[in-house]
Amino acid sequence: MADIIKITDLSDPALDVYARLTEHQLRSRRAEEKALFIAESSKVILSALAAGCEPVSLLMEERQLPLQEELLSRCGGIPVYTAGREVLEGLTGYALTRGVLCAMKRPSLPTVEAVCANARRVAVLEGIVDATNVGAIFRSAAALGMDAVLVTPTCCDPLSRRAARVSMGTVFQIPWARVGAKAEDWPLPGLERLKALGFRTAALALRRDALTVDDPRLVREERLAVLLGTEGDGLAPQTVAQCDYTVCIPMAHGVDSLNVAAASAVAFWQLRRK
Repeated sequence: MADIIKITDLSDPALDVYARLTEHQLRSRRAEEKALFIAESSKVILSALAAGCEPVSLLMEERQLPLQEELLSRCGGIPVYTAGREVLEGLTGYALTRGVLCAMKRPSLPTVEAVCANARRVAVLEGIVDATNVGAIFRSAAALGMDAVLVTPTCCDPLSRRAARVSMGTVFQIPWARVGAKAEDWPLPGLERLKALGFRTAALALRRDALTVDDPRLVREERLAVLLGTEGDGLAPQTVAQCDYTVCIPMAHGVDSLNVAAASAVAFWQLRRK
């Protein structure tokens, strides 16, 4: 049974994870086994629980308590800190989506080799720092036939509060891994790992010699990694130069490109295994 705790002191150290520690601090300033992330909204929290993530505490609007019976039951006897909306907004600095946050232990990430072992289509996110884009790409990858997602060392954390929320919890449904821990682990070392695993690589980039995304050679590839770059600059030139294919989405009306999240959905659908 949940331990409901009415917030009376905003300086309570138990609330630091929601109010005074950044996501980077939650992730990196603790022993690995104590690293946390914050999940927002009951849908995302339930997806995380289904994936085996362990809850530590909940922060919930008072009015949500009678509406979250399933969530409270699934989380067991952890502390549930509660107050009115205005108090919680003052504590966190933002409005809580669906009125609930959950501090959870970060799961151990699998290796690139593990998530790619049985994969035929993987998405690779290079240096994408916008959490909304990362979340949207994960959602498209899960829905449109990607078997796994790989993120480079400089990419936004997929378990950041906003990325996980925008993904609608799919960051807990599709396997993913980091391609190295340091910036120098990408691009060449990471691309070599993909090559060793039998993947051909397709860089989404605006180049005159690029294949169109519906080129039949692409879909015939047994194992294909689809690379997406950051908004604005796109993939690094050295990354594009090392890939087997350069691919573009044909545009109409003089439009030169799509937002990276929108482009990912088009590419994933077209390049999925038929």
